[in-house]
Amino acid sequence: MPGHDAHHLRYVALGDSQTEGLGDGDDTVGLRGWADRLAEHLAHHHPGMLYANLAVRGRLAHHVHAEQLAPALALHPDLATVVAGVNDLLRPRFDADEVAGHLEAMFAALTAHGARVATVTFPDVARITPLARPLSSRVIALNDRIRHAARRHGVTVAETSHHPVVTDPRLWTTDRLHASPLGHQRIAAAVAHALGLPGSDESWTHPLPPPATPLPTGWNATTAELRWAAAFLGPWLGRRLCGRSSGDGRTAKRPHLLPVQPPFLISEPE
Repeated sequence: MPGHDAHHLRYVALGDSQTEGLGDGDDTVGLRGWADRLAEHLAHHHPGMLYANLAVRGRLAHHVHAEQLAPALALHPDLATVVAGVNDLLRPRFDADEVAGHLEAMFAALTAHGARVATVTFPDVARITPLARPLSSRVIALNDRIRHAARRHGVTVAETSHHPVVTDPRLWTTDRLHASPLGHQRIAAAVAHALGLPGSDESWTHPLPPPATPLPTGWNATTAELRWAAAFLGPWLGRRLCGRSSGDGRTAKRPHLLPVQPPFLISEPE
């Protein structure tokens, strides 16, 4: 992978809460996240590489475009990841063409400035949260547009949507909106594999071992859904109705290009 200097590869991540790392650590101990894990993998093969993460939780695609693209271009990345759109999917008013338009504008600008760009497709949220079944058609529509936009600009796509393992509950936190540490590891491995990085392979697509405790079925599953709705969906909808976001008042956790500290290799969390 080319860089401005053989010892100073520049990687910049743009996006929302998944790229910021929610679900992998917390705001007390710090967030790691899939982009951090990918940077660690890159650093193992590119000593001295520099990494910035501009992602902020709660951002819609147009926010990422308006707030993060210019700072990203100013950092002159050799590699950039652009992952956004899930927050848009969850809004009452959703326009797949509009969302994809913001993503494509970022793809076009970054590739025009010489960066290699990677993105992901999204899993069917109905297979993670049955109550979200009405959103399935939105996911399909957005993924289709992401693929077409990526093809037009030579953007690498990690096709996470194709593999059943991505909807295994163990890859998601209890809020079912953010990846767990294991989920972030799998996303990082998927992007590394799509980019063809040394040390990457398709093992991220493999299913997990059977769970020690069987998943709830029947009435128990229904009860679990209702509890989830009360604990997470209700408060989320309340914030939306009040015009608030989890990202209000927040800025990027890593706005400047900095060296990457170990651990380096992408590995399954203990």
